Amino acid sequence: MTESLNAWRRAALALALAAAAVTAPAQQRQRNGDYIVAIVNQEAVTAAELETRVQRVLQEAARAGGPQPAVEEVRKRVLDDLIEERAVVTYARDSGMRVEEPELDRAVQSVAAQNQISAEQLRARLRAEGIDYARFRANLRDQIMIERVREREVYQRIRITDGEIDRYLAQQNIATQADVELNIAQILVTVPEGGDESVVAARKARAEQALARVRKGEDFTAVAREISEDSNKERGGVIGLRPSARLPDLFVEAVRDVPAGEVKPELVRSGAGFHVLKVVERKETTAVRVTQTHARHILVRTSDQVSPEVAERRLADFRRQIAAGQRRFEDIARQYSEDGSAPSGGDLGWFSPGTMVPEFEDAMNKLPVGGVSEPVQSRFGVHLIQVVERREVPVEARQVREQARNVLRERKFDDAYNEWAKDLRDRSYIEFREPPV
Repeated sequence: MTESLNAWRRAALALALAAAAVTAPAQQRQRNGDYIVAIVNQEAVTAAELETRVQRVLQEAARAGGPQPAVEEVRKRVLDDLIEERAVVTYARDSGMRVEEPELDRAVQSVAAQNQISAEQLRARLRAEGIDYARFRANLRDQIMIERVREREVYQRIRITDGEIDRYLAQQNIATQADVELNIAQILVTVPEGGDESVVAARKARAEQALARVRKGEDFTAVAREISEDSNKERGGVIGLRPSARLPDLFVEAVRDVPAGEVKPELVRSGAGFHVLKVVERKETTAVRVTQTHARHILVRTSDQVSPEVAERRLADFRRQIAAGQRRFEDIARQYSEDGSAPSGGDLGWFSPGTMVPEFEDAMNKLPVGGVSEPVQSRFGVHLIQVVERREVPVEARQVREQARNVLRERKFDDAYNEWAKDLRDRSYIEFREPPV
């Protein structure tokens, strides 16, 4: 699950970038006097697109308040980002990556939906702002390819150790308790309580005779029915598959190293007598219980037009309406939430620890059932979260560990990407050009 969510989140980021480009002021994209500032693997970076992004960064900094960054520093950082994008997209093309037209159509629809307009209205807006629709689709195609090649190339660089997984599970209070289920068959030769040495020796000799017969290849079931003196003799001495905790410790320890289908080569002595033991079946199990949460949210994406502060104020107003009983959470989500859960009232379904981004999950975990959070910022926008239910569920240890591996891989993604992008840039042809005189 984590893998698919990560892919969706990265795709959403790419689409958000495209959406921001759609709504940028037309005058910022005028190409009068445009020229090439850099060539990256035969791909041009133009002065017009550089200045558009520089202005966007400066506007975001102004809205955030605080000291304004130096323009030249911003321009250098933005140029580096553009060069990196060109290096990645040319690598993606050279490696044979393609985005089919139907998929691109769906991406355009998503951009339109994020701007709360139809696809036709999107085309009209692009036309009014002097943006070539074919070029817009080409840019969107490049963004999708960039995200795909990042996923493909970077994840294979990330290594997660078992120790890291163990520490993560401990931090999440997810405990795993290993157990073994055993199906043991026995041939029991009883020893009377208080029997003297001669009686014990005779009973032991009978048990050793039974052990010798089954070790020579006689059918265990037949020998058990003939010799065994326990209540399971008619079933061939088979006790049945049980957790080791429900079996005598003496038996569990005695067959610890006996493979399934094999007979323990020595007799086992207990207070009841002498036992010939066979492991019919051995089943490794792991009992894992995790607390899953059923939650819903309202997401407001941030952009050039909607700052985090504006989104927070909007969601805080929604929260007041919900607390006052004026509106239901799910009704507001259907009308205003900006993600795929909106039609279902913002319902995210059930999910295990580590599925959501940390800031979302930290806020959610502090809520009681039915509680509604304050606005929560994440890299996807600003959320209002409501906990619907919680439950304790058993989950296979293998699934829990794989999910933990995916979460840890996501946490390491940015550092691994930066390292990969640097290597890719070092291998790329880059030529800087001076402005024309």
